[in-house]
Amino acid sequence: MVEKVVNITECPPNVECSIEKVLDVLEGKWSFLIIKNLFEGTRRFGELRKALHEVSPKTLTMRLRELEINGIIERKSYATIPPKVEYSLTEKGRSLDKVIKEMKLWGSIWT
Repeated sequence: MVEKVVNITECPPNVECSIEKVLDVLEGKWSFLIIKNLFEGTRRFGELRKALHEVSPKTLTMRLRELEINGIIERKSYATIPPKVEYSLTEKGRSLDKVIKEMKLWGSIWT
């Protein structure tokens, strides 16, 4: 049996380069770390900020908005005083599970 060798640096014909699209959606390290934290369950803004020690509130807010716009996370707000907002992964976000696990494995081997 002969295996076909695929060059991962080239996009297949008639297909836009999906790696570039993924990088546009998951821009920066904070997006990955937010997603990683949300795999553990629904989180509030303060919980995410506490888990991501070095992130500024401005950066966290921007990344959460971008992930929501791209359909990776869902934002649910409650009409309470003080206001309560929770973030969770959408089905699209949960589908990144294998990607995150593979990145974690690669990092443990090569870094």
